[in-house]
Amino acid sequence: MPVALSIVPLGEVELLADADRPGGWLLLVDRIRQSYVDLDDPTYLDFEYMQAIADILDALPPGRLAVTHIGGGAGTLARYIAVTRPGSPQLVFEPDLALVEFVRARLPFPRSARVRIRTVGGRTGLGALRNASADVVIVDAFAGGRVPEELTSREFVAEVARVLRADGLVIYNVADGPPLRYTRRVAATLRAELPEALLRADPGVLKGRRFGNVVLAASRAALPVAAMARAAAAAMFPHRILAGAELDRYVGGAAPLTDADALRSPVPPDALWRVGD
Repeated sequence: MPVALSIVPLGEVELLADADRPGGWLLLVDRIRQSYVDLDDPTYLDFEYMQAIADILDALPPGRLAVTHIGGGAGTLARYIAVTRPGSPQLVFEPDLALVEFVRARLPFPRSARVRIRTVGGRTGLGALRNASADVVIVDAFAGGRVPEELTSREFVAEVARVLRADGLVIYNVADGPPLRYTRRVAATLRAELPEALLRADPGVLKGRRFGNVVLAASRAALPVAAMARAAAAAMFPHRILAGAELDRYVGGAAPLTDADALRSPVPPDALWRVGD
């Protein structure tokens, strides 16, 4: 049974307590697993793709990071960064005011966290930011289990590149299934503006055997690929990283996405992310 229930513009929102972790909470939107937060231990990341993003962040040089999040949810990664890199200024764009208020009321951020939330869409919010104002931009936004098309066009990625500092990077979480045409086009789009890129995923997803999350990172500067690959291989469920010539072959002749031919990510199978009735 849900501990809390609310109706927001995105749909029905539920917050479920984790019987195995006293501080654990699962946020559902229209029965789709949206976020998991452990209030007692914000470094605990229940979703594999969240750990993949955290591993990429952890491979960066130590110290504070100015992070912009496109997509808010329950603020799992913002909470993780607040603990692992104390004092990091973070900005979250989440357009659903009712969802933001629901999460704030039931899953409050620690008072020490420097997290600001703006209730605007990612594209609008990013357009208002200064040049070279972010070390990291994280794009983890879904509507109905799909990535909005306006967040994966070359025009949007150019805005991300404008906001990033010279050695900054963008991290994307997308979802795709066989034959991974969408992932290849997103990778091509990122590399068109930020040529140093890598892709991380479960081997079964990369080989086109099943639907799942794919995490991509891109920058103007060289990425610490070796450190990121070691973390991927050491994960509880080992992942593969593709970079350099391997990523070249994987992307092949895929064309970058643009506003004129934008695509939403494929519809996920209900059994994968939707909690049964």
